Amino acid sequence: MLLIPEIKLLTGFCSITFGETIENVKKIVGEPEEIQELKDDILHTSSVAYHYWDQGFSLFFDRNKNNTFCSVELDNKDTLLFGVKIFSLNENDVTQLLKSNGYKLTETETHEWGEKRLSFDDAGLDCYFENQKMTSINFSILETDTNFYFYPN
Repeated sequence: MLLIPEIKLLTGFCSITFGETIENVKKIVGEPEEIQELKDDILHTSSVAYHYWDQGFSLFFDRNKNNTFCSVELDNKDTLLFGVKIFSLNENDVTQLLKSNGYKLTETETHEWGEKRLSFDDAGLDCYFENQKMTSINFSILETDTNFYFYPN
C-alpha cells in the first residue's frame, strides 16, 4: 500500500502509532520488501527492521518490548512534518520549523565522511544532511533511563 509519509512526532508514522504490533502494522502497509534482524550486545538491544525500499522508509520493532513498533528511518522526499515537505528544507529551516512547534535543537555532529546530524531530543528526531541537503530522518518513541517507553494515548 502506497502511503503519503507523515511524521507524527512522539506518536507514530502515518496512521501507525508507536507500540503497534508487527501484525497490525502489516495490515496497514503490507509485507516489507526485506526483513533484517538487528542485535547490539553492548546496549543489550534487539530489533527487527521492516524495509519498504520502494516507499522510502524502514520500520523498527523492539524485540525486548514484545516486537512493538518503536522507530522509523526514512528518505522519501515527499515526507511531511507539520504539513511541510521536510526534505525540501535546509538545516536552518528545519531548526526553525521544529522550534516554532516547541522543539529545540539539542545537538549537532559532523562525521568525518561529511554527514551532519541535527538532533532534537525532545522530539525523538534526528535529521541527516550531506552537501547541505537532507538525506535521511530517524525518529522514535522516547525512552526513559529505566528503559520504559511512553506510548501515546
